[in-house]
Amino acid sequence: MKKEPIIALAGNPNSGKTTLFNALTGARQHVGNYPGVTVEKKEGIYTTDGTRIRIVDLPGTYSLTAYSLEEVVTRDFLVNERPDLVIDIVDASNLERNLYLTIQFLELGIPLCIALNMMDVAKGRGIAIDAQKLSSLLGVPVVPTVARIGRGKRELMETAEKAASTEGTPPLRISYGDDLDRAIVEMEKEILQHQFLTQIYPARWIALKYLENDEQILIKGEGENPEVSKRIQKVVQKVSDHLMATTGSYPEAIIADQRYGYIYSIIKQGVLTQRPDQHRLYHSDKIDKVLTHRVLGPLIMFLIFFGLYHLTFNYSKMPVSWMECLFEWIGNAASASLPEGMLKSLIVSGIIDGVGGVLTFVPLIMMMFFGIAILEDSGYLARMAFMLDRVFSIFGLHGSSVMAYIISGGIAGGCAVPGVMATRTLRSPKERLATLLTAPFMNCGAKLPIFALLIAAFFKENEALFMFSLTLVSWIGALLVAKLLRVTVIRGEPTPFVMELPPYRFPIFKGLLIHTWERTWQYIKKAGTVILAISILLWAMMSFPRPPVSEKNAIRNELKPAARSGAVQMENPQARKENADAEVALRHSVAGRIGTALERISRLAGFDWRINIALIGGFAAKEVVVSTLGTAYSLGEKIDAERSGPLSEKLSQSAGWRPLTALSLLIFTMFYAPCFITVICIAREAGSWKWGAFSMIFNTALAFILAVALFQIGSLLGY
Repeated sequence: MKKEPIIALAGNPNSGKTTLFNALTGARQHVGNYPGVTVEKKEGIYTTDGTRIRIVDLPGTYSLTAYSLEEVVTRDFLVNERPDLVIDIVDASNLERNLYLTIQFLELGIPLCIALNMMDVAKGRGIAIDAQKLSSLLGVPVVPTVARIGRGKRELMETAEKAASTEGTPPLRISYGDDLDRAIVEMEKEILQHQFLTQIYPARWIALKYLENDEQILIKGEGENPEVSKRIQKVVQKVSDHLMATTGSYPEAIIADQRYGYIYSIIKQGVLTQRPDQHRLYHSDKIDKVLTHRVLGPLIMFLIFFGLYHLTFNYSKMPVSWMECLFEWIGNAASASLPEGMLKSLIVSGIIDGVGGVLTFVPLIMMMFFGIAILEDSGYLARMAFMLDRVFSIFGLHGSSVMAYIISGGIAGGCAVPGVMATRTLRSPKERLATLLTAPFMNCGAKLPIFALLIAAFFKENEALFMFSLTLVSWIGALLVAKLLRVTVIRGEPTPFVMELPPYRFPIFKGLLIHTWERTWQYIKKAGTVILAISILLWAMMSFPRPPVSEKNAIRNELKPAARSGAVQMENPQARKENADAEVALRHSVAGRIGTALERISRLAGFDWRINIALIGGFAAKEVVVSTLGTAYSLGEKIDAERSGPLSEKLSQSAGWRPLTALSLLIFTMFYAPCFITVICIAREAGSWKWGAFSMIFNTALAFILAVALFQIGSLLGY
């Protein structure tokens, strides 16, 4: 059987790489992680004329020198997996900067094809490029494309398929000046003589990495042959000292200058047939004069947030109610058809009421993700980071911290795990640590079902305004905690912020749908696997052991009438007795005993034993709070074919709940310990489990103090 060709997509961030990947593979893609690291790996299949080609989307990177994890992952994939071809996506409107990565691919001897992307943007800026001339000068195929509308896609893949079946070109050799060239020749001789890492990399490329002080190559070299590595480093030290004495510069800087000089010489040879008007103000610049204005910019940003929440909550009401009716119908059908017993309890209370409570909010989550995808694909999220840099620096954070916050749920609906991983772009270890410890305060997608449930139950008239207020609270809280950490346990000087602002683009509807579905599917998958497993486990903890009859009567007599049921008091004495018995059984269970034991303390924040059970489950995953409340209020009443409606109605009608209780729970949920997966990620990214433990203990203590203060002050004021 013929092996499927492997083609890797590489390029700078914001060059349209992911857009091209989506255009080539659509929804037929697999998402995982690269072996040994937590950087996302996307693979898909492109099919044409019966030929299947495996497409791998590499992390966006500016260089192949190992300054960041993305660069290490990209380089390791290229040298270890050896794809048949790399398609280098080059932003035609920023040709000189993007070709820097291209030159490094050629120096490594990678089989290459260039996708000259965003040709429409280049044309709009008055730039015209001779693709054939560029191809002949670089010695690799060059295909003009506009990935966002699929233009040039077929031509690109036909060219790539042909290029993948031909022999690659020898590694590119650039002159780096007399001093460095002599040093490179000396190192090459040493490397070839001892076959030093040459089974993986070209000899000249190894010498360049030593000159660039590439940490990963230095470590590999020490492991391969310490003596040879030391001799090569002596050559590096000698030429570095000479360059510093004669030019005042380091080898890394000279290498970068020479590469850009090589690129400039290529461009000067007729590649640009029309150059941009330097006095012309591009569309993106015109828009930025308003959207990133010192005063107007933040106001517009707040309006965008509020508008997103307004549209999300208003237009998701009907589909959410449909989902509620669907799960209520499923629950009623199961109650009516199943005989009394533990199997009925498991299916109705453990699975349908548990997982159904989470899946009910899928329409709301989907609409939120769709709105975020628009902001992301249009280029607006990068502007947010630019505007908020000044604010973040006051609190001891870096402008790049903004993106970690946004990914974690700064607009509501993200995930703390990739948010924590996004802190890898921060160079300062102190700023990075402060960011990854506070990013989980954002309103991730796992918290959204809790917020949606409580807002629907107690603050239905002002849903968008309330959600907007919660977003502000999460940002303010995260920044204040970051400042506290930066002046106490994580002291250090701030670092300057420089970032690229990509041009504004009209999002492609297909791309928006793909991004929305990817994120929504992850949510649904989590509900069908992790949440289902935890819901069943918590159902078992809430169902066993069963109380003996004598103890059942004793406990029932101790319960106050107002607290006997999670639902409204019933007129029927028999129904009231059955619900009291159900509550007795729940209190006697393992989970009930834990929740009741914690109630003495949690009452200060307005939390009863049922809420305590749900919050304990939330340590595993925040969505479990909703599923556990659904199970607890289902088990706490008699299960029959006539069920009492959505969970939001049960809570709003329960004697133990009031708006102040819901508000206290919202604040606690926002700030208490991250989910267990995020804690593991924090420990791995920080390099120590002590920071994972710190995030659990510190966050929970802070959340409880805030919830208690809010509930007690509110109670004193009569709320």
